[in-house]
Amino acid sequence: MKRLEPVSKIMTRKLITLTLFDDLYKAEKLFKENHIRHIPIVKGDHIIGMLSCSGIERIGFLDSFDSDETKVDNAIYSMLNISQLMVRNPIVINSSATIKSVVEILAKNEIHALPVVENKILVGIVTTTDVLNYLLEQYELEMS
Repeated sequence: MKRLEPVSKIMTRKLITLTLFDDLYKAEKLFKENHIRHIPIVKGDHIIGMLSCSGIERIGFLDSFDSDETKVDNAIYSMLNISQLMVRNPIVINSSATIKSVVEILAKNEIHALPVVENKILVGIVTTTDVLNYLLEQYELEMS
């Protein structure tokens, strides 16, 4: 297994983000359409929070769109906003951080995603799925 590889090797660079002006309907739609579980909340290029699919699931209404993707009336979504459900000031890492350090941070803090920043600007996100895919790839390389 390669040692001390940077997180930039496995992070997602094509970001899907939200702002505080977006609503929970948009967040839910992005989660479903993109098959993701974490969305950085930004102000300009800077991360201010993280919204997780599980955060929305906790309020118990992750089906505001019917099978035709038509918005269904959901009073809870109208009463709450992104800033009430997001994690403020999330732990962030630099793109030069090692994959090993990412694993340590994810495990120690019992979280599943880390925003990646350079000079305080959001440049990517790394998730437990990214790490697991990397480890699987390394295992397969060793076996061949």
